[in-house]
Amino acid sequence: MERLVSLSGLKTGESAMITELLAQGAMYARLLDLGFTCGSRVCCLFSSALGNPRAYWVRGTVIALRHADAELVLCEAQPGEPEGEA
Repeated sequence: MERLVSLSGLKTGESAMITELLAQGAMYARLLDLGFTCGSRVCCLFSSALGNPRAYWVRGTVIALRHADAELVLCEAQPGEPEGEA
């Protein structure tokens, strides 16, 4: 079994499979709308100059999330590149 981490715990270039959303209410709906759904593969692409927000590749789109919001997404770290990137 792979290690469970929050999305904010991924290092640049690391990939993971989303397993759970801890957000509630409007933030939960927003994350779903942005493509952060269970079973989706996500990759941390890069962070801003000050480290917050960070850019993530999910379902063919690059999305920037603040650290506090990324903490609400749990995933299993996995090797390899995100789908659609090669």
